[in-house]
Amino acid sequence: MEKQRCSWAKGALMEKYHDEEWGILTRDEQKLYEMLLLEAFQAGLSWYVVLSKRESFRRAFDGFDAHKIAAYGEDKIEALLGDEGLIRCRRKIAAAVTNAQVYLRIVDEFGSFAAYLDRFTGGRVTENTTGCFLTTSPLSDAISRDLRKRGMRYMGSVTVYSYLQAIGVINDHEPQCFLHARG
Repeated sequence: MEKQRCSWAKGALMEKYHDEEWGILTRDEQKLYEMLLLEAFQAGLSWYVVLSKRESFRRAFDGFDAHKIAAYGEDKIEALLGDEGLIRCRRKIAAAVTNAQVYLRIVDEFGSFAAYLDRFTGGRVTENTTGCFLTTSPLSDAISRDLRKRGMRYMGSVTVYSYLQAIGVINDHEPQCFLHARG
């Protein structure tokens, strides 16, 4: 019998991501940053597009090293715009640099990005018990508002909600999904 997954997990790439990453609570700073960068690039696109380019992003963005990305200048931005393996949007690439700088300031202020998120969550996982597919929540609204106030771009509430799902802060596995109770 085939495993029942969330309805969006179709195809080998999405199934692997769903089964091994999505919705698993992480406090790993490298993973938290990687997903933040990728979610910003996803804005307006399908997650499949971003996920299929993930290894190109990893290579081009120095293994998702926030310190290196925060120091990128115009030459590096131009090089990234020429990389066919990426989503080549100047505004999103420039935002990745700005967001890395803001991310590092947050880490300096709170000791870690996980500690920053805990300020909003109390360190707890939020369950979507509405029975509906949500794209925002009061939690994503609050974090989005704060990140944008701090200077991050492409961090609207929908993007932040997706990010919180990806890193396991929001358990949004559908009731029929074999991972639903794991959250």
